[in-house]
Amino acid sequence: MLTDAEVPDVWRGLGLPGLADVHVHFLPERMLAKVWAYFDQAERHYGTAWPIRYRQPEADRIAALDSLGVRRFPTLCYPHKPGMAAWLNDWCATFAAEHPSAVHSATFFAEPSAAADVKAALAAGARIFKVHVQVGGFDPSDEVLDQAWGLLAEAGVPVVVHCGSGPLPGAHTGPGPMAAVLRRHPSLAAVIAHGGAPEYAEHLELARRYRNVRLDTTMVGTDFLNRRAPVPPSVLAGYAAVADKIVLGSDFPNIPYDYAHQIESLLGWGFGDDWLRQVLWHNGAELLGLS
Repeated sequence: MLTDAEVPDVWRGLGLPGLADVHVHFLPERMLAKVWAYFDQAERHYGTAWPIRYRQPEADRIAALDSLGVRRFPTLCYPHKPGMAAWLNDWCATFAAEHPSAVHSATFFAEPSAAADVKAALAAGARIFKVHVQVGGFDPSDEVLDQAWGLLAEAGVPVVVHCGSGPLPGAHTGPGPMAAVLRRHPSLAAVIAHGGAPEYAEHLELARRYRNVRLDTTMVGTDFLNRRAPVPPSVLAGYAAVADKIVLGSDFPNIPYDYAHQIESLLGWGFGDDWLRQVLWHNGAELLGLS
């Protein structure tokens, strides 16, 4: 079993400068405490325990990422109700200014201010956005968001979107709503979180269809997710063929296993060193502006 201490041996062995992880969360402390409290009740919510592996002070979490070789990381805050996006974006901007390893992140919600929030965040230097359809409980194809998506597509700034129906389906999860967004904005640089689990095949098809759509590996292939939503063999074969469409994601720190297990899962697919170089570094580095 691969350990966190051994993860640098993996990327060094591939001749890489480190890892480019596009799915990392740093949140305001009070908000993070509420998220962790929710996961503490995971057996009630999801029917399975979800112990937070990296429940550490902020400085220790940053140090843990550095020791793993994660060179830069986004913060990926996301609102669960109207009126939160602007202050979360301010917090993310301040965090990035104070921590050189952080990539300036931003978010928006399905509300009339969405376009203005996106425009302001882009002007402030945001380089990656996060949208959580399940937590937000909104339809990403709602017309109130059309201008926001358009601004991101025009700017070429990526947006990590949790739109799959895992771990629990929502009113607007699944591939349909995001497919509608992409029909309107085919150049949008959308990163489908968790590979779109459990609708892996449908989200892989979106990645094939649209040049700038990618899938992140967050939890995909891990023992934890395989118990609930294993990746079908036909989808794994598809992943092997689209190395340029798969980017490393982890969900650090809110994972119930060692970070190394995500890397070990990808190694276990046996897709070869060139595929791993693309996924562990090159694709994410391009999205985060590291290359």
